[in-house]
Amino acid sequence: MSDIIAPEILLMGYRQGFFPMAEGRNGKINWHLPDPRAIIPLNNIRIHKSVRQTIKREQLEFKIDTDFETVIRSCAERDECWISEQIIDSYLTLNDMGYAHSVESWKGEEMVGGLYGVAIGGAFFGESMFTHLTNASKAAFYYLAHRMIDRGFILLDSQYINPHTEFLGAIEIPIEIYMKLLQTALRLPVTFK
Repeated sequence: MSDIIAPEILLMGYRQGFFPMAEGRNGKINWHLPDPRAIIPLNNIRIHKSVRQTIKREQLEFKIDTDFETVIRSCAERDECWISEQIIDSYLTLNDMGYAHSVESWKGEEMVGGLYGVAIGGAFFGESMFTHLTNASKAAFYYLAHRMIDRGFILLDSQYINPHTEFLGAIEIPIEIYMKLLQTALRLPVTFK
């Protein structure tokens, strides 16, 4: 097991708007506070027809935290990766503590996609997604979004915008607005599970 980032440091970072990323699989950890910040407004969540069809056709089932380690390791299986072994071990600790969560798409006995992130108060900080079946990670995302709405969350942080998060509805907002939204979300007495 690599040296982990202390859980209290990770949680303090998130509460202040920061999140860690490694410089490659074995690189040093840098803390990020992007301006503008990407979020996905929960009031604009609309499931795309192709994803709905995939869920129905493939008979996908959704689970929470049944195999967090497989999810984070699957997210790290890419050529350019910011998820180092230190990041993995740190988030496994956060999962054990009830802060980091995975949302998984299952087809029968096989996990075919998923995502993970950190939940504090009414904020969920999305970290990464993976898919082994077209639209399986998007399906897990929609399950996550509806779970958040049902439980009273108000902030879905996607950190940076990219074509994938933009497809899911990500927008960029100035850091000042993000920080006000974050502070409001952190005070909410809601739970993810």
